[in-house]
Amino acid sequence: MESESESGAAADTPPLETLSFHGDEEIIEVVELDPGPPDPDDLAQEMEDVDFEEEEEEEEGNDEGWVLEPQEGVVGSMEGPDDSEVTFALHSASVFCVSLDPKTNTLAVTGGEDDKAFVWRLSDGELLFECAGHKDSVTCAGFSHDSTLVATGDMSGLLKVWQVDTKEEVWSFEAGDLEWMEWHPRAPVLLAGTADGNTWMWKVPNGDCKTFQGPNCPATCGRVLPDGKRAVVGYEDGTIRIWDLKQGNPIHVLKGTEGHQGPLTCVATNQDGSLILTGSVDCQAKLVSATTGKVVGVFRPETVTSQPSLGEGEESESNSVESLGFCSVMPLAAVGYLDGTLAIYDLSTQTLRHQCQHQSGIVQLLWEAGTAVVYTCSLDGIVRLWDARTGRLLTDYRGHTAEILDFALSKDASLVVTTSGDHKAKVFCVQRPDR
Repeated sequence: MESESESGAAADTPPLETLSFHGDEEIIEVVELDPGPPDPDDLAQEMEDVDFEEEEEEEEGNDEGWVLEPQEGVVGSMEGPDDSEVTFALHSASVFCVSLDPKTNTLAVTGGEDDKAFVWRLSDGELLFECAGHKDSVTCAGFSHDSTLVATGDMSGLLKVWQVDTKEEVWSFEAGDLEWMEWHPRAPVLLAGTADGNTWMWKVPNGDCKTFQGPNCPATCGRVLPDGKRAVVGYEDGTIRIWDLKQGNPIHVLKGTEGHQGPLTCVATNQDGSLILTGSVDCQAKLVSATTGKVVGVFRPETVTSQPSLGEGEESESNSVESLGFCSVMPLAAVGYLDGTLAIYDLSTQTLRHQCQHQSGIVQLLWEAGTAVVYTCSLDGIVRLWDARTGRLLTDYRGHTAEILDFALSKDASLVVTTSGDHKAKVFCVQRPDR
């Protein structure tokens, strides 16, 4: 055991006691190999080979915050230490979704394959209440704009809403098989898309309902625009509709070459709602004007466009756009692909600015508000922070023993909350040397 930790330490900076066992020549050699403070990219590559137990003892009190001390009593991940501050472990199967309360960012709601949803406190992981009564995997969960209500939805289409302060169920509804669910940004209004092609909108808790009938195929993703008057919905047949929520009619329909050549997977809007970005299993991300409904840009991964001879159909089947979003401070968009590529596009020139490669598929990405930092979570169970201006990896956070399935970021970007196939949700404190 002792010789193992000595060899592990030699791979990095050996402690003083280890140095005393070597000759002078070797001491000089070790000193020359020490270049000073680690570069974040180098550190990320070396993390797998470092003996973290010994490293943490040596680095105690360091100001750079690259590696957080693991939580006591928590089993470390297969990738290294557990960097998380809090682990929520009441789920008994994969945890599919997480959302934070928007008003205070002190509560989380998680839903899982165990047909359960829980509301719990981020600071210590304490359970506030269980959102009981689901009979299928809970795949959607979220708080209303003012954090007074929390909604959960399962795959069968059963949606439930609770009053957070009283912990009482105030509304429920059975729609068709659920594809997505989202609260209105400024009102107690809940929207959901179902496998029959409908988008539903309810006032909660009185239950007033409106439906927006799409094509005869699943409404796979949707997003309410920032003005609260329109919603963009993507469908399995590749079409995109921008709906007028008050009138109940589609303002714009994009189909054929204007739409996608495969099911939509994700949709995002920029801060003022003037632009929409859509992603699909066809590997394309389309930039759409919310005003005119016209496609103003198309982004494709270079692997598809540069190698058509390898069979475009085959490539697009094995790869897809999984997540996307707009930077709030620069004209940049990020697109995350199933093959592990994070592409940063310059919207003003519509060119690829950076490609950041992951070891495995990207599940979701989120931009930090007010900065050009983009967060990714992936199937290797790691959260990574990237500087979109340079394409450099800033740092990463580990702790899960299986793939990350969803994550959320607090408004001040001090906390990342993740859910995983390891039946856990984790809270990571973000420490960045550049702020």
